[in-house]
Amino acid sequence: MNPDTSSTNPARRFRRHTRRYSASTSGNTRASRPASLPDDLESRGATFESFGFPQALLRGVNERGFKTATPIQIDVIPIVREGVDLIACAETGTGKTAAFVLPILERLLAKRTPAQIGEAARTAVLILTPTRELAVQIEDDIQGFAYHTSLSSVAVYGGAPSDPQERALRAGVDLVVATPGRLMDHMRMGATDFSGLDVLVLDEADRMMDMGFWPDITRILSELPTTRQTLLFSATMPNEVMARARAITRDARKIENGARNGPARTINHKAAMVPGSEKTAWLARFLRQEQGPVLVFVRTKVGADRLASRLIAQGIRTTALHADRTQQQRSAAVAGLRSGRFTALVATDLAARGLDIEGISHVINYEVPSTREAYVHRVGRTGRARLNGTAVTLVAPEERRALNALVRELGISIGEPAA
Repeated sequence: MNPDTSSTNPARRFRRHTRRYSASTSGNTRASRPASLPDDLESRGATFESFGFPQALLRGVNERGFKTATPIQIDVIPIVREGVDLIACAETGTGKTAAFVLPILERLLAKRTPAQIGEAARTAVLILTPTRELAVQIEDDIQGFAYHTSLSSVAVYGGAPSDPQERALRAGVDLVVATPGRLMDHMRMGATDFSGLDVLVLDEADRMMDMGFWPDITRILSELPTTRQTLLFSATMPNEVMARARAITRDARKIENGARNGPARTINHKAAMVPGSEKTAWLARFLRQEQGPVLVFVRTKVGADRLASRLIAQGIRTTALHADRTQQQRSAAVAGLRSGRFTALVATDLAARGLDIEGISHVINYEVPSTREAYVHRVGRTGRARLNGTAVTLVAPEERRALNALVRELGISIGEPAA
């Protein structure tokens, strides 16, 4: 980061020193190739250098360990560069964030003249996400990629103090990553300036619909310029979401990367037939055999706290994550799982979006998920970045019919776990 530019732009004070993640290098087959993709891109290995990004961005890419572009990145980057609208469906863990963030940052750098460096910016990019965790993850990616540029960003979400967010918005930032509810609070206070908005990104659109955010999104869109590029991404794309996507985009290109509405091919699916009264004991035995980190999904917040307490009582280093936890508690839970302080994280579906933790070899469904979308997003926390993962579903006798229906709907094969 250039110290001269950081001292002259108040928004830069809100930038954080960010983590460095390893590359996402999935080998999944992509559905189609954009016409604007250079003919020899694949033959050159599809490295990020082959896209011709500015050196300032490539420094950030290299420092984060990114080397080879994923299929979704090869598909999406040229389309974003063209400035057209896009509806993209891709398996989890395939690198969607970098696919849209990098060409957006490239465009912002190209538009910025030397005289504008260090000046307060009108927000040019708005990225909407369903959860705090996903907002933080995307903004961390932006901070890492843009570390050697003068571009600024802020994450806007509930559960955290609003004053620092408001100061950053009023000072002027290039990119805003936000959850809909907190963003609307700031818009009502007049803290935002979207008059110069160039790009709108909706990430995990189906989850935002499931969580009831679509009326808020509609209100937000009504206050944005209509002459914008709109990019919509999700790991699943039900028909209702597709209809909403078409309504807010113009002549959008469509990409389906991998299996539409299905889990990544790097995931091995297993089921353990366990009576409900014996599930906790089975899970404790399993966790003692695993080095971790392991994600365990349950249906309710009360169930997450109860199961975490039972596992702790049996000597398993466990924490819980759900919507009733404060932002500080939620951040501490994720950081504890990353650092190895905890072996297991028991979570509701809140953690199925935006939680990107290296080395999660197993995801455990404590109960059979109620929908295919819930299953896809839960198990998508493993099998990421070309690594293999295992999803284990604990099935009580009364849940067998629900499991069989889920397996048929997803078109997956499922076996018995080794434990």
